[in-house]
Amino acid sequence: MPETTTRTRPDVGRYTNDALRDRYFAACDALYALGAPAVAESDVETTFGTTHVYRYGPTDPAAASRTPIVLVHGAGSCSAMWYPNTPALSAERPVYAIDTPGDPGRSVQREPIHQPERAAQWLDEALAGLGLDRVHLVGSSYGGWLTLNQAHRRPDRLASVTLLDPGGLEKVGLRFFAWIFIGLLATSAPQRFRPRLAAWLEQPVLVVPELRAMIRASVRAYRIRRPAPLPLTEDELRTIRTPLYLVLGERSLLVHPKRQVERVPRLIPGARAEIVQATGHGPQIDHADEVNGRILEFMTSAE
Repeated sequence: MPETTTRTRPDVGRYTNDALRDRYFAACDALYALGAPAVAESDVETTFGTTHVYRYGPTDPAAASRTPIVLVHGAGSCSAMWYPNTPALSAERPVYAIDTPGDPGRSVQREPIHQPERAAQWLDEALAGLGLDRVHLVGSSYGGWLTLNQAHRRPDRLASVTLLDPGGLEKVGLRFFAWIFIGLLATSAPQRFRPRLAAWLEQPVLVVPELRAMIRASVRAYRIRRPAPLPLTEDELRTIRTPLYLVLGERSLLVHPKRQVERVPRLIPGARAEIVQATGHGPQIDHADEVNGRILEFMTSAE
């Protein structure tokens, strides 16, 4: 019989080897330990692969019956990035944090999801697999694009959407990629220089050892295989009717905050848009207490 060779699809993310994958998972687990403890983990089968989900939940029965929150992380990361947010959010509502297929995490990707319709189908299938008919969807960065895309293409399960310095509003410029590259280089700087570099670069990764370790491990362990998503057009944004909350960092390099805080409410009826001062691309990390409170208040008002 002829010899068969297993080949990895060029448009599907993958780990470089098992040892680096396991080292990355250990770094993730150290970061998860800084947040709320997960009450359950599950794997949801979709057309595009297996989606790994962490569930956090309140012990108060009244809070447990509220519309749940679903968290969608940024590119090159996993659900561990929500460690500053899971304690406060899960005290008020059930919380589900999804590892996006195609990014380093415990999901297993079989098919690409970077095309907008496929991304919306994947997320809808994941929510259906969790038995969630109505959710408050929260996305950061690339997860913000996924969330915005869902509000445009498949909004039926959405009670509201919250976008944290999201993709999907502007074409990703060179200044953002330069910031990412410099930030990665700075993770190798001597410890005594990291606080100053963190302040200059707006990079909390440099001063949280567990976060720094996870990011460094992910760069070595995982290969992302997708293009940067295209922004939604103004006509596409105008279709959105789901209650929407946009939170931007004052010094964001992904978007132009002042431009978008005016533009988004003009295009999306009833949208709320705010700028968080003294932060860049990670307002939910740099100002976790403030942003957690704003998110919960918005969700209550949206209901």
